Amino acid sequence: MRKRIFVDSDVVLSSLISSKGAAYFLLKEANLNLFISKSSIEELERGVNKLNLDKLKLTNLIRKRLKTVKFIKSDEIKKNFQDYVFDEDDAHIVAGARKAKARLILSYNIKDFNTAKLKKDFNIAVQTPAQFLQYLRSQN
Repeated sequence: MRKRIFVDSDVVLSSLISSKGAAYFLLKEANLNLFISKSSIEELERGVNKLNLDKLKLTNLIRKRLKTVKFIKSDEIKKNFQDYVFDEDDAHIVAGARKAKARLILSYNIKDFNTAKLKKDFNIAVQTPAQFLQYLRSQN
C-alpha cells in the first residue's frame, strides 16, 4: 500500500509556479497517494488569485492528483491541534493529515510544525518536497 501523504498548500502553489522542482515532480509525476483538505483548497484559490496563476491548472491538479478530505475548519480544530503547530492558523493542516490517515505532511514550512510531538503522538513526519524526493530516490 502506498504511503498516505497530506500536502500543504505551499507545495501545491510551488508545483504550479515551476515545472522544475521537487514539488512539481511529486505532485505531477510520482505515483503517490496525495491528500488535501477543503480548507487548503480555499487557501489555494486565494493564492492562485494573488499570484495571478492559472486557475484551471489548479482545478485540474486537484481533480486528477489530490484526494480531498472534508471537515469544518473551526475553533475546535484550532483547539484540538494547536499543540502541533506554532501558528494556530496551521492547525487545519494537522487535522487534514489526521483525517486522511497520512503518515507524512509535505510542506516548505517545517518550522511551523511541532515535528517531535506530531511524530510521537500521531506518527506523522513533516518533510519538504526535496527531502521526501531524496528519500524516495534512496529507496530505488
